[in-house]
Amino acid sequence: MDKSYYAKAVALADRVVRTFDPRMKWMWGEALLGYALAKLDEHERTDRYTPFLAAYCDHYVLHPPVVDQSDTAAPGLVTFMMQKKTGNPAYAFLTDLVLDYVRHEPRLIEDSVNHLGKSFIGKLYPKSIWVDSLMMFSVFPSLYAKHAGDAELMTIAARQPRVMANYLMNPDDGLWYHSYWVKQKTHYPRRRIYWARGNGWVVASLPMILENIGDHPEKSGIETVFRKTCAALMPLQRPDGTFTTVLGRGGRTYRELSATALVACGFLQGFRMGLLDGSYRDAGVKAFRAVVDSFRQTPDGMSLPDVSAPTIPLPLFPYLGYALVPKRADWSYGIAAVLFAAVEYDRLG
Repeated sequence: MDKSYYAKAVALADRVVRTFDPRMKWMWGEALLGYALAKLDEHERTDRYTPFLAAYCDHYVLHPPVVDQSDTAAPGLVTFMMQKKTGNPAYAFLTDLVLDYVRHEPRLIEDSVNHLGKSFIGKLYPKSIWVDSLMMFSVFPSLYAKHAGDAELMTIAARQPRVMANYLMNPDDGLWYHSYWVKQKTHYPRRRIYWARGNGWVVASLPMILENIGDHPEKSGIETVFRKTCAALMPLQRPDGTFTTVLGRGGRTYRELSATALVACGFLQGFRMGLLDGSYRDAGVKAFRAVVDSFRQTPDGMSLPDVSAPTIPLPLFPYLGYALVPKRADWSYGIAAVLFAAVEYDRLG
């Protein structure tokens, strides 16, 4: 295994802690970046990124955040990792804010919550569950329940993939729609328009959840869903190893590197866990290397290009709502996806 690819991903992480303000937003993208840095520290058995993450948590101890949607529940991944690592009880206070939301937020459909929750935009947008919640809402309770031995919370986490798949996965082809509008009783977009990063959230988050829930009654069902989604994505990988921002549209949409890194992570972890065969390992390696080969060297260090901006399923012109989303370098969640994939890539070696 060529270690230079992993080394370049670590260099990207080093650039983050050198140039980013640790007082990042209490929001999903920054949360995933923090969680990825914590996972990288865990993998390396170091405290390399701990000061940066502690500064993030310390800022919100002094400025308590509002947890009002799935996207603002994701930072629990960071606070809990730092709570475990440092033993700081103030970080437990932040984790408890997220736990309270996960436990008590009213359910919208079965055991899943309105993705946008009680946020301002959530009051304007149709009440809906989103594929994003598999990563933003579901991974944290599975992680916390694993370490705390919390059976009730584990059940909440383990149910989410089944509920989400029932409403968001197309059973005909195994790919996932972005959202399900509950009042309208339909997935959205209504046509077969598949957002690549959304499908990336699926294949990256499901192995994380599986690894946390262990021998749970929901396990086999999640494995089936995961395999079907991976099988649907495999033929959509481009010859250069990447995926386009809208899947299955040939060269009409641009390559999207956060989605590519998420698929790489899911394929590699799925292989490591014995859920996928060697063809997925090879595809995952190809995808990860394609992302790293796209890095650009800047005066500040490594930079990740071609990551699409935050994306919502627009009520009008859904295809254009994905295809015209601008891309830029170094979005927090794109870097997080690369670091998740880097850890799995290095574990292969």
